[in-house]
Amino acid sequence: MTVAYWCVLIAALLPVIAVGIAKAGGERYNNRDPRAWLDKQHGYRARAAAAQANGFEAFPFFAAAVIVAHLTHARQSWLDLLAVVFVMARITYVACYVCDWHWARSLVWFVGFFACIAIFVLGAVPG
Repeated sequence: MTVAYWCVLIAALLPVIAVGIAKAGGERYNNRDPRAWLDKQHGYRARAAAAQANGFEAFPFFAAAVIVAHLTHARQSWLDLLAVVFVMARITYVACYVCDWHWARSLVWFVGFFACIAIFVLGAVPG
């Protein structure tokens, strides 16, 4: 398994961690209707739930980019580096979202997004 593939696993788990932050210690948490409960949250809990949703939105592009890069025999060292950059950006994104650092959150979102683009086109670069 490559580092990039392990990063796909980590990226898949990040939304679960984000929603765990939203649910941890919450009063009257209702597991029968968790989405309705999350919709009623405020502050950091609501932001953590939003970070979860965004994590699920960002994941398919990242996973597809890693798979395409592997299929096109992209340079592994660059692929691994960019995958780590994406994961670090997503971890920072969740932290910024929970802490309500909106400008920093937008910046690290772009870092992750451009890392995905770079991973995707990496296979087109001879190497």
